[in-house]
Amino acid sequence: MNVEIIKVAIVEDDSEIRKLLSLIIDSSPGFECKQAYANCEDAVKNIPLSPPDVVLMDIDLPKLSGIDGVCKLKEKLPKTDFLMLTIKEDDNSVFESLSSGATGYLLKDIPPVELLAAIKDVINGGSPMSPDIARRVLSSFHKRSDSPLSDRETEVLKRLCKGENYKTISDAIFVSGNTVRAHIKNIYKKLHVNSRAEAVSKAIKDKLF
Repeated sequence: MNVEIIKVAIVEDDSEIRKLLSLIIDSSPGFECKQAYANCEDAVKNIPLSPPDVVLMDIDLPKLSGIDGVCKLKEKLPKTDFLMLTIKEDDNSVFESLSSGATGYLLKDIPPVELLAAIKDVINGGSPMSPDIARRVLSSFHKRSDSPLSDRETEVLKRLCKGENYKTISDAIFVSGNTVRAHIKNIYKKLHVNSRAEAVSKAIKDKLF
């Protein structure tokens, strides 16, 4: 996806963190903080009125959680990417976030430069995760003998789980971008899913590696 200005919305209940994130985004060329909310109720009500390209979503929010917020918003905004930005590192939070429709999972200690890179990455088809989260996701998998995927498809899915975009995958396994897309199409078909986030979630749930 090519956009001149990446429009970002923030959902974060800590006012200082919310202001800092807004400042980082607005002061960076090619980015605009379009909206910022302190709770999911306001976000779910207002974000669809002027959809951003990416939403940075905290998990621990008053009343409606960030995971539930993503689930509700994704139904209305299927083309918007959601990045969880949280302090929670437990497997359940990661799995539930990806199941709800989040495309990536970042920890709040991520440096500003890396945060901006992750936003660009998700716009370009990646599924960014903080390194510790990516390692945890991969280490929780054990190859199943009854996996429906071929070895090559499994390799592609592993790389999707690490947050790599199509170009990075094609360079790493020495095939064209069209071949990567064909593998991903087959993965979606075999796993009965329709998106990268659903495929990663399915891989975690069913322990496909």
